[in-house]
Amino acid sequence: MGCNSCSTNGLPKGCKSNGSCGVNGCDKLTVFDWLSDMELPAGQQAFDFVEVRFKNGRKEFYKNVNNIALQMGDLVAVEGNPGHDIGSVSLSGELVRFQMKKKGEKPDSKDQKKLYRKANQKDIDTWEQAREKEENTMLRTRQIAQDLKLMMKVSDVEYQGDNTKATFYYTADDRVDFRELIKILASEFRIRIEMRQIGTRQEAGRVGGIGSCGRELCCTTWLTDFRSVNTAAARYQQLSLNPQKLAGQCGKLKCCLNYELDTYLEALKDFPDTQEKLQTQKGEATFQKMDIFRRKLWYAYDASNVDWIALSLNTVKEIMSMNQQGKKPDSLEEMVEELPSTTPNYENVVGQDSVSRFDHKNKKRRKKRPQKRRKKGNRSGTGKGES
Repeated sequence: MGCNSCSTNGLPKGCKSNGSCGVNGCDKLTVFDWLSDMELPAGQQAFDFVEVRFKNGRKEFYKNVNNIALQMGDLVAVEGNPGHDIGSVSLSGELVRFQMKKKGEKPDSKDQKKLYRKANQKDIDTWEQAREKEENTMLRTRQIAQDLKLMMKVSDVEYQGDNTKATFYYTADDRVDFRELIKILASEFRIRIEMRQIGTRQEAGRVGGIGSCGRELCCTTWLTDFRSVNTAAARYQQLSLNPQKLAGQCGKLKCCLNYELDTYLEALKDFPDTQEKLQTQKGEATFQKMDIFRRKLWYAYDASNVDWIALSLNTVKEIMSMNQQGKKPDSLEEMVEELPSTTPNYENVVGQDSVSRFDHKNKKRRKKRPQKRRKKGNRSGTGKGES
């Protein structure tokens, strides 16, 4: 059975929603519990906190005060502000301890919220009714904000599980006075209103989308911490400083520019200063470009910038050391290392080189059977002897 939200084949491990995701997609910051098959030492109790996931990957920690047996995917009723909320258990056990430590949450704090119970059918029905109103509420809120001429964009609306409170996520460049907006929303929808401002990257993570790589956005599927990205990361990787190619859907620089940055920085430690010119008897040569992982650099004479000469990294270092000693090679051409030309030897995987091997089939010749000798008395056509 497949998941109805993301159309994946097979029931996800630990999913108790029978293929119907209760958190708007199985790919929203999913977690693999690699400690699920390991047993605790004798006498040690399981960690009494669970991680609960809500709409669009929002996660919070709750204390399991009643010691309810829970599994990943269970819908639970948790403490809200006020009332209660409905979410799905995304993680339980010892991994929750590590997650709370990573995010600076203290288990012994008095401010930790509680997990009440597993969600019953009434809780689920109320929660589904609240979710059905989210899109219409968001469109109506945008219209009201436009009528009030507020410079803000309402990107998402999330109802609480008990249908008594709604959180409005918005983005704005400057400070917005939305007191009149809250009065109109409270009188029209008859619920408690909470306005929460988020950044453009958080907005892209909540809304989702497909990146230029053809896959879902990293901030939607797995990325949780948004590190600062600057144009220096693109320069180190020899990328074109084109804002249209380097910017993501949020309008900021793509987070993936930092993924391979450490590898490039490690490789660039062996390269010399590209601002330094190479001195030869033929003239000075200026750096043009480089291939970091092939360890090659291209230089061109100042007199003719059209002809680029490819040099290996060791050759460039050798020329620079000669220049420091006051020596100059005759030209860069004589310093080019000629690599032996090798013809690729492609192996015939099939084992048959002939393209027309199917045209002429080798037919097995049938062996002629030896004819049996007839008896002398049966030479006539009737096969009967004379009387």
